[in-house]
Amino acid sequence: MWDPAVYHRFGNERSRPFHDLVARIGAEKPRAVTDLGCGSGELTAGLAERWPAARITGLDSSPEMIAKARALATPVEYAVADVRDWQPAPDTDVVVTNAVLQWVPEHRTLLDRWIRALPAGAWFAMQVPGNFGAPSHRALRALARSDGYADTVGEIVREAPVDDAAGYAALLVAAGAAVDAWETTYVHLLPDSGPEHPVLRWLEGTALRPVKAALAEPAWRGFRAALGATLAAEYPARNGYVAFPFRRIFAVATIA
Repeated sequence: MWDPAVYHRFGNERSRPFHDLVARIGAEKPRAVTDLGCGSGELTAGLAERWPAARITGLDSSPEMIAKARALATPVEYAVADVRDWQPAPDTDVVVTNAVLQWVPEHRTLLDRWIRALPAGAWFAMQVPGNFGAPSHRALRALARSDGYADTVGEIVREAPVDDAAGYAALLVAAGAAVDAWETTYVHLLPDSGPEHPVLRWLEGTALRPVKAALAEPAWRGFRAALGATLAAEYPARNGYVAFPFRRIFAVATIA
């Protein structure tokens, strides 16, 4: 279950890649715009401000996120949907998917299908996290696969489920698109202002969700405490902040 409040703990840091991604979309007057994995809708609402004449749709698999999005006073249609079932309509001129496809094992097949189905002149923009080799995720995998946890969550945590920018560029070009692909490492300076390590609090909004769902409460408390101790050693606080480098992978495709 997605918790909008937990996910938004670091809202500014999480939203920056979305803005950097959308800034590379050159569409001027799209007919229909779809945000796949819109979350709680605030960022999707910005698409309606940029393209006020377009029909804007936000889709997400989380009923909790969509309920929050529908409470916004925006001219956007929000719906609960699985991106694996989505297909572009004939007038879909812009598709955005931000920090979603890493959760979908078969997303490479979906990308090929979507690009081939979009109309000429359409834009497709995607961003996925590329930090699965970072100390935070290495520590998470090591703990999840250790004695006491491996039987329950050892297979839940993932090795890198995404490609690099060159890999996505090759896939999208093969499907018939012109592609702009790049990678960025943001250095988030997270305030060290509470009893819990800020990188642990960050991970609770994303990578730790399936682990928490799989563990009973006592085991979850032990797992969380052990991971927090490791993260504190890997990401020490300096001058009241913890530097958290975060690599992200981007691709913007245009359909010939």
